[in-house]
Amino acid sequence: MRIVLVHPNYHSGGAEIAGNWPPAWVAYLAGALKGAGYDDIHFLDAMTNHLSDEDLRDRIAELRPDIVGTTAITPSIYTAERVLEIAREAAPGALRIIGGVHATFMYKQVLSESDAVDVVVRGEGEEILVEFVNTVSRGRWPEDRHQVRGLAFRDGEQIVATPSAPTVKNLDGITPDWSLLEWEKYIYVPLGVRVAIPNMARGCPFTCSFCSQWKFWRDYRIRDPIKVVDEIEALVNDHDVGFFILADEEPTIHRKKFVAFCEELIARDLPDRVKWGINTRVTDILRDEKLLPLYRKAGLVHVSLGTEAATQLKLDRFNKETRVDDNRRAIKLLRDADIFVEAQFIVGLDNETPETLEQTYRMAWDWQPDLANWAMYTPWPFTPLFQELGDKVEVFDFSKYNFVTPIMKPAAMERAELLDRVMNNYRRFYMKKALFHYPWRGTGFRRRYLLGCLKAFMKAGFQRTFYDLGKVGYWGPQSKKKVDFHFDESKRLAKAQLEDWEAAADRAERLRAQRRNGGGETVVVPVEAIKACGGTNRQLDETEAQAGDRVH
Repeated sequence: MRIVLVHPNYHSGGAEIAGNWPPAWVAYLAGALKGAGYDDIHFLDAMTNHLSDEDLRDRIAELRPDIVGTTAITPSIYTAERVLEIAREAAPGALRIIGGVHATFMYKQVLSESDAVDVVVRGEGEEILVEFVNTVSRGRWPEDRHQVRGLAFRDGEQIVATPSAPTVKNLDGITPDWSLLEWEKYIYVPLGVRVAIPNMARGCPFTCSFCSQWKFWRDYRIRDPIKVVDEIEALVNDHDVGFFILADEEPTIHRKKFVAFCEELIARDLPDRVKWGINTRVTDILRDEKLLPLYRKAGLVHVSLGTEAATQLKLDRFNKETRVDDNRRAIKLLRDADIFVEAQFIVGLDNETPETLEQTYRMAWDWQPDLANWAMYTPWPFTPLFQELGDKVEVFDFSKYNFVTPIMKPAAMERAELLDRVMNNYRRFYMKKALFHYPWRGTGFRRRYLLGCLKAFMKAGFQRTFYDLGKVGYWGPQSKKKVDFHFDESKRLAKAQLEDWEAAADRAERLRAQRRNGGGETVVVPVEAIKACGGTNRQLDETEAQAGDRVH
């Protein structure tokens, strides 16, 4: 049974400016398959290697696989579907499967728009994929396909989804196979070292209506910190990894285990050999003020914070449970602990104006994070927020849902003007940092890291890959009237997907009616009350943390 896994060749000019990122999904799926006895597994990283359709076709034809699998986040879905079209041409006898967050929730859309997709894996892939491969290996496909949980496929004219599979309860039982990756190609530009993306937990205990993490992983599960450090130590020893980013949405949520993780890294002297970064919330940094020196001692050097956008603060689009002063103080605490801090701003909401964009720039300069990033507001198509926005969503070309393209058009601005004002913020912030801060502030590692970050920005800028500027034709304020985002206006939501959403809405309404009739109170969260990620003050309390320790 030969299995070929392919990472789609999709690029957007966003996170890629910091380096080439190793596709962790391949390692975790391959580890599960090898644990089940399937050793003939091959990986083609079309993204990192910039494989053309012709090169990919030749590689697949040469390997002669029985199964070809790929994955997709929303912006890479069309590229992933193209992978399977190529696989159909190169290996017509192979079964073609797709997984990932977009295909999981938009399986009716995917199966409607691409006849090259045989099977969609819905949810966490390890156990579902093993059961699928077992069924194929026993010669029971397609006869027993309805018995495999967590799949979707076409059955004649119907799109069928089997019952959802349970989540993976024993995360520590998964041993990823990192050997499939070409490690010399995964470089973190700021430090010039190899980079990895392991995960300590899956899911999130919070249920923000604009987010996919809690929906995809469903329940929050956290690994044994010792097992996580075992994996990181192996990455350092076996693959010469010098930097890693925890894939968790917010790894500091479970403070007890995060502290244990840091202490284990220190006990093994790993901070001298590998540095690392995380995404987390302002509230967690404030909570952990006294622990920040420990985190830095453990090798944590980069924290990306979900700070508020000026429009959110000024016009109250989002709840303001994280105050402006909290953001400023969290950034100062991190910098005082010698941890580099990156402030994330969300821009491009309906109420965005040139004035609010100017306010985000002034905030960024006032707060003085080491780095600042302005991400375009992007409603995932499988979240409640997308459906609540209704007619305000005008673009259904999912390849542009990449946080660098203005999907939503502000009421007071054209999309090209929005892009121009965001670029103006970047130009001013990083020009001043480059001239007056990075070369002169700090010595040793701090100075090297900051200059490395500047190098990454300059490289992406000169190559015109940053923010897809080369593709859209933006060369500065003088070119904003000529910008073309190349939206594919032929892209539409599939009838089957719309019907599925309508049925879900009907079910939700019936549930609300039942609650009302039963005397219970129904709480409906309006769009205006949606919080930015990290905008809640809630923490895991001791009861929840202890329950998590017992279960996981």
